[in-house]
Amino acid sequence: MTEKHVSSDITLAFDVYGTLINTHGVLAELQSMLGDNAQAFSNRWREKQLEYSFRRGLMQNYVPFSECTRQALEYTCQYYQTDLSAKQKQSLMECYKTLPAFDDVKPALTALKAKGYHLFAFSNGTTEAVNTLLKTAGIADLFEGVVSADEIKIFKPNPDIYRYFLTQSHSSASHTWLISSNPFDVTGAIATGFKAAWIKRTEDAIFDPWEIEPTVIVADLQLLDSVLN
Repeated sequence: MTEKHVSSDITLAFDVYGTLINTHGVLAELQSMLGDNAQAFSNRWREKQLEYSFRRGLMQNYVPFSECTRQALEYTCQYYQTDLSAKQKQSLMECYKTLPAFDDVKPALTALKAKGYHLFAFSNGTTEAVNTLLKTAGIADLFEGVVSADEIKIFKPNPDIYRYFLTQSHSSASHTWLISSNPFDVTGAIATGFKAAWIKRTEDAIFDPWEIEPTVIVADLQLLDSVLN
């Protein structure tokens, strides 16, 4: 049987935090500081990080995503009445710069690139931060480029960032798929005319019950090729 090879006009926009890169990769560091409270702390930190990016987007009061991350860390410490030292907080922020990729990422990206898809990293993070993450994970060379919200100072899911992606990747919405484990990202992309795959990384993950639904749902990036068209 001949291996499937796609036409070269299909572009895949991969969200980075939470989709390619495991944002709970700080868990080992948190466990050394907080013990059994580490998972709850990590979850709250991530939730607040996203909330801050949404709020700043609505307010048109942009700061780099790393600042949302830092302020969310400060909030989470206060929420759990956890007295982390300045050195511990800095250690956690440093961990965020080198978070690990999920296990399915490298083999999936390697296969998709070999079959002719155009792969881009597409993130709220700065270009520098994303490049560092991709290099640390050993996947940077699999992408044709990085498109960052920082370049136009607008966070996802503002429609302008998705339109900006199209100009930077020289693609059209009808030939572009957004790949993300974040429901807000999927709905934002579809609302702008993209197709979108929701990566449901945990069985208990819930997609927002809106009128907008994912084009496809998969649990593993290695299943993508079988559903893209």
